[in-house]
Amino acid sequence: MSLAAHLEELGRPLVEEQLKHPTVLGIARGDLDEAVFRSWLEQDYLFLHDYVRVFSRLAWQAPSAHLGDLVDLAHATFHDELDLHRSLSAEFGADLDGARKGPACAAYTAFLLDSAADYGDGLAALYPCMWGYSTLGARLAEDPPAEPRYRRWVDTYADPGFAELTRRIAQMIDESGAGPARAERLFLDGMRHELAFWDVPL
Repeated sequence: MSLAAHLEELGRPLVEEQLKHPTVLGIARGDLDEAVFRSWLEQDYLFLHDYVRVFSRLAWQAPSAHLGDLVDLAHATFHDELDLHRSLSAEFGADLDGARKGPACAAYTAFLLDSAADYGDGLAALYPCMWGYSTLGARLAEDPPAEPRYRRWVDTYADPGFAELTRRIAQMIDESGAGPARAERLFLDGMRHELAFWDVPL
C-alpha cells in the first residue's frame, strides 16, 4: 500500500466524525443557520490565503516534476476557490475585509505554515484539507442539499477536477520520500485541525 493510501485509511474515521458534525449536517440538509455559515466563510477565506502561502513555500523546495503542480494549485486556490468564497460571502453577507482569525483557524494555519518548512512534512500536513474536502464533497453529493447556495458549495468539492488534484497530491506524497511515521503524525494532526475548524466562532 502506498503512503498516501495508508494515510487515507487512517483518516476515514475522522471524515466520519466530520460528517456527524452539526455544521456539516446543516450543510448536508441545506438548513444550516446562515450566521454559522457566514462565520465559516470568513474563517475559510482567511485560511485559504495562508493555504496559498503553504503551496508557495513548498513550490520553492519542490523537485522539478512537482513544481508546476504546486504553482497551479496556488493559482487555482487564490483565484478559483477564493472567487467562490467571495460569491457565497456576498450572498450570506459575510465581512471578508473585517474578518479576524478565530482560534481554530489560527492554530491550523500556523501548523501548516510550520510544517511546510520541510517538503515531505508539508505535503502530509496539507493532505487532510485536499483529501478531506474531496471525500466530504463526494459523500454529501450522494444526497445533495436542495438549498442552492449549499448545493453550490457541495458541488465545488465533489467536482471530479478537485478529486483529480487530490490524486495528484497523493502521488506527490508517495514520490516525496516522506518518512511514514512522521507523515502519519502530521496527517492525523491535520485531520484533527480539519474537525476543529467546523467549530466556527460566532
